[in-house]
Amino acid sequence: MGYIMIKRIHPHHPDIDGNMWEKIDTIIEAGRGEPGALITVLRECQDVVRYLPRELLSYVSSGLNLPVSQVFGVATFYSFFSLTPKGRHTIKACTGTACYVKGIKESLNRIHGKYNLKEGGTTEDRRFSLEGVRCLGACGLAPVMVVDKDVHGAVSSDKVIQILENYK
Repeated sequence: MGYIMIKRIHPHHPDIDGNMWEKIDTIIEAGRGEPGALITVLRECQDVVRYLPRELLSYVSSGLNLPVSQVFGVATFYSFFSLTPKGRHTIKACTGTACYVKGIKESLNRIHGKYNLKEGGTTEDRRFSLEGVRCLGACGLAPVMVVDKDVHGAVSSDKVIQILENYK
């Protein structure tokens, strides 16, 4: 069964420009009428915008002809979706036992002091988001931090800022 593409009015959102809306429309169009497409559509939209603002969730709901409550429910249920803005670089600091004992807490304190960034937060300029994770599976390198996809081992409080300054 074919669908007619209706030109929809994009809600105003400061983080979503015209090119992004075009990509979002393409994503929604590809998912329309496909059973179980919601998670894929939300993931791809998050890849475009870097998070899922409420206006975007409502727009997806309308575009897929799904209840807003269902879209919000899926977006809030799965931990890989974010309803808040994320930084250009994601820092994952291991807070597991080996990393904690070897001093990751001091590194986290340095990050907070330099960037005013706490676990679960994003810097005001959206340069960094910081997540504390229970284990990164690299206990032999403790304390461990991953920035984007780069693994940094033996992260001391003396060198954590030096490492982060390489990410603009």
